[in-house]
Amino acid sequence: MAAAVGPPSGTGVAAAAQDFSAIRTELGLPADYPPAALAEVERTVAQPVPTGSRVDATDLPLVTVDPPGAKDLDQAVLVRRRRRGYRIHYAIADVAAFVRPGGALDAESRRRGQTLYLPDGNVPLHPAQLSEDAASLLPGKVRAAVLWTIDLDPDGLPVRVDVRRALVRSVAQLDYDGVQRSLELGIPHPSIALLPDVGRLRREQAMRRGAIELGLPEQQVESDGAGGWRLVLRPRLVVEAWNAEISLLTGMCAAEMMLSAGIGVLRTVPDPEPETVAGLRRSATRLGVAWPVDLPPAVALAEMDPIRPESLAVHVAATRLLRGAGYTAFGDGAPAKANHAGIGASYAHVTAPLRRLVDRYSAEVCLAVSEDRPVPGWVLEALAQLPSAMGSSDRMAGQVERACIAQAQAWSLVSRVGEEFPATVLRASNGVAGEVFVAAPPVIARCTGDGLGEGQQVRVRLVVADPERREVAFEVA
Repeated sequence: MAAAVGPPSGTGVAAAAQDFSAIRTELGLPADYPPAALAEVERTVAQPVPTGSRVDATDLPLVTVDPPGAKDLDQAVLVRRRRRGYRIHYAIADVAAFVRPGGALDAESRRRGQTLYLPDGNVPLHPAQLSEDAASLLPGKVRAAVLWTIDLDPDGLPVRVDVRRALVRSVAQLDYDGVQRSLELGIPHPSIALLPDVGRLRREQAMRRGAIELGLPEQQVESDGAGGWRLVLRPRLVVEAWNAEISLLTGMCAAEMMLSAGIGVLRTVPDPEPETVAGLRRSATRLGVAWPVDLPPAVALAEMDPIRPESLAVHVAATRLLRGAGYTAFGDGAPAKANHAGIGASYAHVTAPLRRLVDRYSAEVCLAVSEDRPVPGWVLEALAQLPSAMGSSDRMAGQVERACIAQAQAWSLVSRVGEEFPATVLRASNGVAGEVFVAAPPVIARCTGDGLGEGQQVRVRLVVADPERREVAFEVA
C-alpha cells in the first residue's frame, strides 16, 4: 500500500493543535540549515547565473505540472509533434549552478540526501530560498536549467537525445487536478495537449519492457481544517502516470548515456527470481485471481483491478517482486547488474535535483558525456559515496512516512475503540495473525483472529488506538 505525507492541504493554523514534532525529534530531523550554508546561498543567489555556453531556450513555452501548492518545481515540459513522432523538451532545475562543490551547502545537502515530507511541513534538501525561489522553475522567471530534448518515433521510442545547459522560462504552473479536468473538457494547455498521446505510447512500451508496477491506492494525511489531521485514500490520476512517463523516459535515456560511457550512478532493482514469481502466481490462484502461466507479472498485475479485495491482496503480495532496491555507482565500465525491475530497463535519477541529492551528480555526468568532455572532478570524487548517502536518506524517508501514517491512523481512531469495521485481509500468517485494510477511514493495521486468509473480506473490531505509541490493532469480530 502506497503512502504519501506531503505538505498539508489546510492552513497552518488549522493544523496547529496536532503536529508531528514528536516524530521530528524522535528521528533527529534537522530543523534549520547551518548559518554557513545559508550565508552561502545568500551570496550565490545574489549573483547572476553565468550564461557561458547556455542555450537561450526562453522561447519554449514550457509548463510545470505538480501537486497543488508545490513550490520546489524541478521540471518543466513541452510536448510537440514532429514529422514522424514527437519531440519532448524537458527542462530540469540546474541546482549545480547554485551549489559550490566542497562548500557548506554542498556538505549539508550531502548529509540530508533528500527532502523529507511531513504533513505539517517538509525538511528540505536545500534551503527554501534556493529550492522554492532562485532555482525553482517558477512561471514567468528566467531560470538556469538542464534541458533535455528527446525525439520519439511513432511508437514512442527515443531516436535522438540531446542534453545541454540552458536558460528557460516556464509560461504556466499547472497542477494534476487542473490538468486532468482540462483534458476531460477537451481544453488542455497547448504545451501538454499531446501528453496523453505520448503517455499512452510510453505505457505500452512499459508493458513490452516488462515493467512491474503495483496499482496500490495511496494513503494520504491532510489537514481536517479543525486543528487535526485525517486520512484519505487518494487515487492516482491518469495524468500523473502520463507525466511520470516523461520523467522515466528521461531517466532511461540518462542511464543509457552513462552505460555507454562506463561512468555514472544508476537506480537499480534486481529482477525477481523465477521462484518468487511462481510463488506469487500460486497465491493469486489460491485467491481466485486468474493468472495464466505464460503471462508475465507486468501484464498480469496491470490486468488486475486492485479495487477487488482478492486483487488488492495480490498487489500487496507483489511488493516482494521489487525487493533489493539500491544505487549502483560505476566509473570503469558498465556494471554487470544495471536493471531496474520496476521499470524494465536501466534507469538513473536526473529529474528531481531540488529534492534528491543524486540527481545533481547524474546530470553532470550526462552533460559531460553529451559534450564529449571529462566528468568534473567533484563528481568523480563523490560517486562512490552516493549509493550509501542515498540509501541512508531513502531509509529515513521510509521511516518518516511510516511514522506519520501510523500517527494519523491512531489519531483518527482513538475515539472508536470497540467499534467494528469491514476489512480486507492483505497479509496472513498461520491463519491467526495478519494485516488488514479498512476503507473508512483508510487504515492498514495488524489483526489477530482465527481463519485469516489473504484476500478475505472480514469484520474486525478495533482493540487498540494509541496515539502515544502510534499503534492501531484489530481483532476478527
